[in-house]
Order: sequence, then structure tokens, then C-alpha cells
Amino acid sequence: MESVKDGFSSVMEISQESMSRITGAKDENIQLIEERYPVRITVRGGMVAVVGPDREPVAIVSDLIGQMSRIADKGDKIRPSEVRYCMDMIANKGSVDMESLYDGLLCMTARGKPVRPKTIGQRAYVKAIRDNDIVFTVGPAGTGKTYLAVCEAVNMLKAGTVSRIVLVRPAVEAGESLGFLPGDLKEKVEPYLRPLYDAFFELLTPERFMRYVDKNVIEVAPLAYMRGRTLNDSFIILDEAQNTTPEQMKMFITRMGFGSKAVITGDLTQVDLPAGRKSGLFVVQDILKGIKGIDFIRLENVDVVRHQIVQRVVAAYEEYEKRTQ
Repeated sequence: MESVKDGFSSVMEISQESMSRITGAKDENIQLIEERYPVRITVRGGMVAVVGPDREPVAIVSDLIGQMSRIADKGDKIRPSEVRYCMDMIANKGSVDMESLYDGLLCMTARGKPVRPKTIGQRAYVKAIRDNDIVFTVGPAGTGKTYLAVCEAVNMLKAGTVSRIVLVRPAVEAGESLGFLPGDLKEKVEPYLRPLYDAFFELLTPERFMRYVDKNVIEVAPLAYMRGRTLNDSFIILDEAQNTTPEQMKMFITRMGFGSKAVITGDLTQVDLPAGRKSGLFVVQDILKGIKGIDFIRLENVDVVRHQIVQRVVAAYEEYEKRTQ
């Protein structure tokens, strides 16, 4: 870094092939960085210059672009959401290892798109699933709780580690009484499992997913129908677990048999239980904390990987709830 008349500057040489991956469409990545830090970034040919009045932001941006360059050299596309997340991590933690976010390929979608954890929290979540028999994950919408669980379930099914996947969800809106709905059991519970279906459709294609369902390799079931069962060699996903009662949570966890793994996901800010009923997902954290083979992961709004407005909405609701409480 050099001292110049109006402050400090840093110049980096970057290959032409990598440059477009760094800058993004219409230089959107560069614009994001300039909006966040008091610097000016100039791109000419194969050179990137960072100029600013203060040493620290110039150093931060230079390091960030250097990491982006090494990622781009490997052929990876850098998206604005990933740049935004890394800047948030620098603000919160003081540094970020951006390159680590592009390691650890989980799987490929049916269209050949690579799936990776996109945040440090998501990496911890995936590691917890692989290292434990039961994982509870709490976090706001858009943090990848359900999608990453489905990715790991599909991986284990393809590897033969489990023989089936069981998808479970409490049907709170129908009071767990699904008899009045038309169709068989699968058709009755299908509306409540749509978020899980969407993830499977992307990873397996709808046709392949439905073949697995027809052969009972993938089973869908409302939580109310799990009592009395023992599930061996299964990857079990309980989604929307904030809408379970403590009794239902105990019942679900004790369904696990030999060779099985369970992932329980939920958002404690969106409990739909009747007033006065405690959430089983909230209570279980005190009951099972510290037991070997069970882990609890908390994802935050910084782990939201949907449209940036979702992250702002989550933060706004958190602030509102703090004020009203």
C-alpha cells in the first residue's frame, strides 16, 4: 500500500478472465464495496486500484478483492449476496475467510449447479449434521435450515448410508386433524411439506422424487402419525419444529432407531401454537443440552441467503420484538 497525495492506495494485477467474475454484472460487486467503504475502486485492463483517505478501509478492501481474485482464478462466480455477507462478517468479526466459503461442495442440483454452504453458520450446521446423530437448528427464514438438511439427506441416500428419508411436519393449521381433507394421507399432508418438496425437486427433479415417494424410499408423514413407530436406517427431517408441543417433540425424538439421523429445524419467532402452549423446540434446548451425539445450531440473520430485503425484514422484526417485550 502506498501513501498518495489524497490518502492511500493499493494496486493489484488480476487476469482478464477473473476480472468479470470479481466485478460482477454491470460492476455490481464493485458498487457494493464502494457503498460500504470510503474508497474508490478503479478497474483498468488487468489492474484494480483502491484509493481512499484512510489506511484501514483501503487495506480491508484490498484484502477482500485479493480473496475474490483467488476465488475467481478457480473459476467460481462471485455473487453480490456473498460479497455483502463477507462485508457484514468483517464488520461483526473483524475479518473473514471468504475462500473457505467456496470449499466443501455438498452436492450438485439436477441441473448441475454446485451447492455449497454460503455462510460460516451454514458450514457449522453441515458439520454438525455429519458429526452428530441429532441436530437441532434454530434460525430465521432464508438461512438454509431445510435446504441443507435435504442436501445431506440426499447425499446419505445416494451413498447407501441410509435406506430412506422420512419428512415430518406438524400440521398446526389443521389442528393435526387431517381427515376432512380430500385424498390419501400423502395428499392430505402434502401442502404442509411443500418447502421440503421444493428442495427435493431442485436436487432430484420432480419425476425422480415422485418415484422415490411411490417406492417409499422417501416417506412424507404428519407428526401426528409418528407415534408408535421405530425408524431404522433413516434420515429423518422434522421441519417447522417450533410448532411442536414438548410432548410431541419427545415422541418424535424417541422414534429414532439404529443407523438413523435426525435433523430438527425451526424458527422460534414464528410459533403458531395456541396461546399459552410452549414450543417443544424451545423447551428441548434445556432438556437435551450437553448430551453426546446431540448438537444445537443457531443461525442468525447474517446467515440469510435469500434476497437482501429478507435479511432487512428479519432484522426489523427482531428489533420490533425487542422493543415490544
